[in-house]
Amino acid sequence: MHKKVLLVLSFLLISLTISAQKPQKLTSNQIYEKIQKLNFLGSALYIAAHPDDENTRLISYLSNHENARTAYLSLTRGDGGQNLIGPEMRELLGVIRTQELLAARGVDGGEQRFSRANDFGYSKHPDETLEIWNKDKVLADVVWAIRTFKPDVIINRFNHRTPGSTHGHHTSSAMLSVEAFDLAADKTKYPEQLQSTSTWQPNRLFFNTSWWFYGSEEAFSKADKGNMLSFDIGAYYPLKGLSNNEVAAIASSQHLCQGFGRLTTRGSQTEYVEFLKGDFPKDKKDIFSGINTTWNRIEGGGEIGDILYKIEDDFDFVNPAKHLPELLQAYKMVRQLKDTHWRTIKTKELNEIIKACAGLYLEASAVSSSATPSSTIDVDFEVLNRSFISMELSSITILPEGKNIKKELDLAPNSKQNFKNKINIGKDVSYSSPYWLNTPWDLGMYKVNNQKLIGNPESPRPIQIQYNIIIENQPVAFTIPVVHRYAKSDVGEIYEPFEVLPKVTTKLNDKVLIFSTSEAQKIPVEVRAGDANINGKVSLQAPKGWKVSPTAIDFSIAQKGDVQFVEFMVTPTQNESEGALKVIATVDGKTYDKELVEINYNHIPKQSVLLPSQAKVVRLNIEKSGKRIGYIQGSGDAIPESLQQIGYEVTELNVNEINGNLDQFDAVVIGIRAYNTNEELQFKQKYLLEYVKNGGNLIVQYNTNRGVDVQAPYELQLSRDRVTDEHSKVTLLAKEHSILNYPNKITEADFNGWVQERGLYFPNKWSKEYTPILSMHDKGEVAKKGSLLVAKYGKGNYIYTGLSFFRELPAGVSGAYKLFANLLSVKENRADEN
Repeated sequence: MHKKVLLVLSFLLISLTISAQKPQKLTSNQIYEKIQKLNFLGSALYIAAHPDDENTRLISYLSNHENARTAYLSLTRGDGGQNLIGPEMRELLGVIRTQELLAARGVDGGEQRFSRANDFGYSKHPDETLEIWNKDKVLADVVWAIRTFKPDVIINRFNHRTPGSTHGHHTSSAMLSVEAFDLAADKTKYPEQLQSTSTWQPNRLFFNTSWWFYGSEEAFSKADKGNMLSFDIGAYYPLKGLSNNEVAAIASSQHLCQGFGRLTTRGSQTEYVEFLKGDFPKDKKDIFSGINTTWNRIEGGGEIGDILYKIEDDFDFVNPAKHLPELLQAYKMVRQLKDTHWRTIKTKELNEIIKACAGLYLEASAVSSSATPSSTIDVDFEVLNRSFISMELSSITILPEGKNIKKELDLAPNSKQNFKNKINIGKDVSYSSPYWLNTPWDLGMYKVNNQKLIGNPESPRPIQIQYNIIIENQPVAFTIPVVHRYAKSDVGEIYEPFEVLPKVTTKLNDKVLIFSTSEAQKIPVEVRAGDANINGKVSLQAPKGWKVSPTAIDFSIAQKGDVQFVEFMVTPTQNESEGALKVIATVDGKTYDKELVEINYNHIPKQSVLLPSQAKVVRLNIEKSGKRIGYIQGSGDAIPESLQQIGYEVTELNVNEINGNLDQFDAVVIGIRAYNTNEELQFKQKYLLEYVKNGGNLIVQYNTNRGVDVQAPYELQLSRDRVTDEHSKVTLLAKEHSILNYPNKITEADFNGWVQERGLYFPNKWSKEYTPILSMHDKGEVAKKGSLLVAKYGKGNYIYTGLSFFRELPAGVSGAYKLFANLLSVKENRADEN
C-alpha cells in the first residue's frame, strides 16, 4: 500500500505520557495510520462491566489491524473496586478508573463509553445486580450507546447464559447487550432518545469466548467451534515497531490502581468469538465479512473514496503536507454528505489529519489553572504553520459563549504568531467536575438528566477555542480546550486542564466524625478562595439535637488559591445518633456548599472534583481497653485515621523496621492485602508471632487467596468466600467470647447499617485452635463461619478477619467501631472460651 515507511516512532513514549495534558503531535507514521482508519467505514462495540474487564488484545486488533472504529462500553466506572495507588475510594476511585480507561484507549486506539450504572461492589447473581442497578435505565443506556455509536459488530466480554457462575455485573453486561441488540432498532423503545439520535440495527453479535469459560484448555480444545470465528491477534505493526500483544499489554497496564501493570508479550495468539445473533460472516477469519466498510456504503462516498484511497496508496512520509490540497477537497465533500452520522465522524477524523499534515500547532494557555464564573482570564495564544501551504487565521471563537474575535493573521511557513486576549467567563458556565457527580446518586445508579451527556467519559471542557483558519481558500475550524502550561525546574514543561471552579470551596478534613462521649469537639473548617479578595461567612449545619458554636464565622482571603482555617465547637446529643454536618459559605449573598478534591497522579490528567462539603457525624457510646496501636499498611486504607477518631494512639509501622520492638503496643493491626502487596512482610512474620506469643494481640485483615500465605500460627486456608449482601443476617456463634462482650456488648443489631458488603476472602478451612465468632451467608448459600476467627497463641491472640472494616469504619458504621474496639481489647485472661 505504501512506498516508504519511517521506522522512527516513539509510540511507547507517547503512550506512556498520554496521561499528561500535552497536545498530541502526530508523526508521519501516525498520520498514515489515521488515513488507514479514515478509509475504513466499519465499527465495533465491545461491552463489559468494569474498567479492566476489556480485552485490550481484541480492541487493539480491531482498531489497529482491521482499522475499525472501535469502542469499549464499560457499564460502570469501577467505583466499587479497590485502590492500590492511593486513598481514593468509591466515587473518587471511579474518577481515577475513568481516566485510566481513557489512557488505555489512547494506547490501543479505541474510544470509551459508559452507562449510568454505579459499581456497588461484588454481586453474585445478575438478579441482584439488575435490581440494584435499575435494569430498565441501564438497558436504556446500552440502547443509547448502540444508537449513537452505530456499531456493525457488538462483542460481549462475558457469557449471558451462565448466571451465577461469575460476578453478577459481568453476566448482566452480556444479558443487557443481547437484549439491546434488537431493541436499538425498535422505534417504540425509549422513543425519547430519538430526539437526539436514530434507531440502529447492528449486523451481528458475538461472545468473546476462551478456554477460561470452558474450565480448562483441554475442554476448550474439544469444544465444537463451528459457530466461532478466530483471529491471530499476535499481528506485528511495523509502523509502530510493536506487535498487537505489546500494544494491548501497554494499554492494560494503564489500570494501575487495580495493579494491572504487566510485562509485554509477543508472538502468535488466537482469539475466539462465538456468534450469537444477526447474520453469520461468510469468512470466519473476518469479523466484518459481508459488511460494506468502504466509502461506497454512504451516498456520495464513492468520489471521496477515490481521493482518499489514492492518498493512502501514495502517502509521502517525508512530506505529508503535499497531500493537503486533496485532503481539503475531500474535507469539503465530506461536509456536504447527507449521512449525518458518517459526516460527523469523518469530518472530525479529516480535521485531525489536515492539522497534522500541516504541522499546525495551536495552543491557548491561561495564565492560571482555574477561574470562576463571571470573571476574566488572560490567555496566551500560539499559532504556527509548519508547512509551505498558504494559510490565514481569520478569527477565533470562544466556546461555549460563541463570541467571535477577528484576527486576519497571515500564517507564513514556520513563522509563529503569538497574541494575548482576555476571555470573559460567563456567569452560567458549568463548574469543572465529573458530570455524573453533579446530582446526588444512589447505590446502584448515577443520575444524569442531560441525555446527550449519558455515556460520555468526561464532562465537556468548560472553555474551548475554535481557530477559524483559511487553508488554500478552504475554511477549516479547529477546536482545542484552554489549558494551563507552565514549567517546573525539577520537572520541565507541564500542561494542566483549565478549570472553572466556585469562588469559594470548603473542606472538613475528616469525612466521618466520631463522638465517643457527649463532650464538645473542636472542628476545623478549611476555606479556599477560588478568586482574589474573597470575603464572606461560613457556618455549619448540624443534625437535630446537635449544637454548633459560633453560628457563623467571618473569613477574608486576599490571594486566589489561599486557604483560611476557622474552628467551630460541635456538641453532640447525649444519646447515640447519626447525621450530616454540612458546611455553608456565603459570599455576596450567594451560598457555596462544595468541597474541591484534586486528584493528581502522573499517569492520568489532574482531576478537579466538586463534592458536597460535609461529613457524617456519629454519637457513639463506645468503650475501649488499651490505647497504643501499631498499624502495618497493606494496599492502603483509612482505618488508622478512624481509630484515632475514637481516641487510640496509632503508629503506622514501616515493615522494614519491624524487629523485637512491638511490645509497646496494646495491639498490632495488619492492613488489607498486606501479604499480597508487601513481600517484606514474610520476613517479619517471626517478630509478629513472637509478639503474640508474649501476650500481644495481632489482627490480620483480609488478603486475596491468590498465591498468598499469611503465615498464621496454625493452619488457615483462605478462599474466595464472601458475603456481598450488606444486609444479610449475622449469627453470633461464640456468644460468651470476649470479642462479643468486652468492652462493648455486641448484638446482631450492631450489623445494621453496614455498607457494600459484609466481607470477602474468608478462610474456609482452619485448625481446631481457631474459634469462629460469626456466621453469615448470602441468599441461597450455606453458612460461612470464617469471617472472624481467633486463636490463642502463647499468651496472646491471633485474629484473622475478612470483615470489610476498611469500608465500614470510614463510613462511620457504629457497630463496626464497637466490634473493632473489642478486637483490639482481647487479652489472654479474657480469651478463654476456646
